Amino acid sequence: MNRRDFARGLAATPFLPALAGAQASWNPDRPIRFVVGFAAGGSTDSSGRVLADGISGLLGQPVVVENRVGASGNIASEFVARSAPDGYTFVVASVGTHATNQFLFRNMGFHVVRDFTPVSLVLVSGALLAVHPSVPVRTLPEFIAHAKANPGKLNMGTAGPGSTQHFAGALFEQRAGVQFTHVPYRGGAPAMADLIAGRLHVIFAPLAESLSFVRSEQVRPLGTTRPERMPSLPDLQAIAETVPGYNFSSWIGIFGPAGLPQPVVQRMSSAIAQAVRTPRTRERLEGLGYIPVGGDAAAMAEMQRQDVIQMEELVRLTGATGDS
Repeated sequence: MNRRDFARGLAATPFLPALAGAQASWNPDRPIRFVVGFAAGGSTDSSGRVLADGISGLLGQPVVVENRVGASGNIASEFVARSAPDGYTFVVASVGTHATNQFLFRNMGFHVVRDFTPVSLVLVSGALLAVHPSVPVRTLPEFIAHAKANPGKLNMGTAGPGSTQHFAGALFEQRAGVQFTHVPYRGGAPAMADLIAGRLHVIFAPLAESLSFVRSEQVRPLGTTRPERMPSLPDLQAIAETVPGYNFSSWIGIFGPAGLPQPVVQRMSSAIAQAVRTPRTRERLEGLGYIPVGGDAAAMAEMQRQDVIQMEELVRLTGATGDS
């Protein structure tokens, strides 16, 4: 799918009715499902569980996380896309599932814009550029100089072709003028394990999955991928401070099926915004390396629109595909 077709889908998707305020309010009368396309304990699952816990009391109903793992999150996404738009089934989405996958997979059976209703931009985050302590550098400029002097000799581990780790690294290669040897894994955890073991030199890992290894000094952090410094590591420079224009961000958002009534969107969006403002939920998310946002449906749709453009370009740049 090309950007023009994708943009046409965005334009054709009604998610902000002009007279939303005139519609009746909505309150759930039974448990709500948050469907996650990845295994328990990962960054998407962890953030989804923190959010579910934070909004359950506000909605007066339990919010239950259900893991439907497989196909880079597509199994969970398709399940929600085909669910009734009644306010009781949502997907915990990411830039991977709701921007990148549309370009990685030729036949997904659903469209990540037309078949969903944006509800909330929950949080944003970045990845951590980290190296094994044996790499003879202490700063990002030293690392770039070392990489330029050793083109192709540094092994970069990722969660697999087309993963956010892969794209964050590919964008760094392009902007910094360096070349790594890409070593794909089936998930971020085994890649991190091999970095710690010294079988890899560098990784671009989600903060939620790497902070504990930084704190235990098992890996050496050199920079973060968002344009500004991350609250969880305020003394660590953003890569953009050394590589102008570099910016690779991740996000977690909530989407419902297409046709979700606007009162449901408003009620859920409001509850999520309220939850991420509470000290307990905010502190739990920040402890995982996230920046809580609690943005509304319009914020989520705009973030998705921007990332569609960047991810299409990165898929083209890397030649990544999700089809085997």
